[in-house]
Amino acid sequence: MLEIKNLSKTYGDKKAVDDLSLTIKDGELYAFIGHNGAGKTTTLKAIAGILPFESGEIIINGHSIKDDPLAAKKEMAYIPDNPDLYGFLKGIEYINFIADVYKVEADVRKERIEKYAKLLEIYDDLADPINSYSHGMKQKIALISALVHDPKVILMDEPFVGLDPKASHILKELMRKMCEKGATIFYSTHVLEVAEKLCDRVAIIKEGKLLKEGKMEEVVGDDSLEEVFLELEGEKDALEIN
Repeated sequence: MLEIKNLSKTYGDKKAVDDLSLTIKDGELYAFIGHNGAGKTTTLKAIAGILPFESGEIIINGHSIKDDPLAAKKEMAYIPDNPDLYGFLKGIEYINFIADVYKVEADVRKERIEKYAKLLEIYDDLADPINSYSHGMKQKIALISALVHDPKVILMDEPFVGLDPKASHILKELMRKMCEKGATIFYSTHVLEVAEKLCDRVAIIKEGKLLKEGKMEEVVGDDSLEEVFLELEGEKDALEIN
């Protein structure tokens, strides 16, 4: 379970996240949406322990990211929107490095790496240096590295960016299956159609403030998620074309 309690984060005079509270339960696939600059990536980085925050609390499977960051980080994986990996390493070396950090046993990691690398069609490229990869290939390596230690909480920032249609479809299937097994996935996206079909719950933020949150079917109602999002953002009428 992931709990965000009254989280606030500022950059100078700008409040990037403003008193945000959310609870993402075990087994939930949760979409986090908003415009560029709304505070999504800041929130995800605060949860991951990358960014400090002024007030509030973040609890990951009972562990505070402030008070016990190592225990909290053992429970989760974070996949950024731009996979900035160590380019001088080979793909397999990077994945093994992450597996070493999380102390994944050799036979277990071998099985998981083979499974995910073949599924994402990058198995034959694992011996190549990362700096020779395309953005999509780096994204696949980041995904495998995140899944190799079987995290209970998975944070994803625009996970479909750079992936080809087949890989995107496979990732959606993986996300759903992981949640069915009890994992918690909290991810930001601009692909609202995918979020509407895939996710159990959704939160919409603007300028760091929560506008609406709840079960997907309750938030959407008889409209689409896109229509609800534009209406809450106050842009629905402005975008009408005569």
